[in-house]
Amino acid sequence: MAIVIQKPTSKQRRSWRVRKVIKKASEKNLRPRLSVHRSGQHIYAQIIDDVKGVTIAAASTVDTDLRKSLKKTADKAAAEAVGKLVAERAKKVGVESVAFDRGSYSYHGRVKALAEAARAAGLSF
Repeated sequence: MAIVIQKPTSKQRRSWRVRKVIKKASEKNLRPRLSVHRSGQHIYAQIIDDVKGVTIAAASTVDTDLRKSLKKTADKAAAEAVGKLVAERAKKVGVESVAFDRGSYSYHGRVKALAEAARAAGLSF
């Protein structure tokens, strides 16, 4: 019986690379991390304290109060609204400075719109 070792897929390699970069950044950087996830229909943002392992603040287009004011949940306007909301919630908790974690997404489109709106609302990164 032969053991077959499969080569990792490009998606797996990208995931490993991103996690490695985030781990290095969190070891050097003691600021909370603004993590962004986007799907085809929604965009999510959360501020994570890696030292304690807890989520400090979060916002997404799934939030009912935000969703009522949006026409679409998967466009730049929605991303800007999420960025502004997560920055406001972070400032209420006392977080002023974060490290931006875009994951494997390029800094373009909705991810860029969310980041710029968060900066405009008072977060520094």
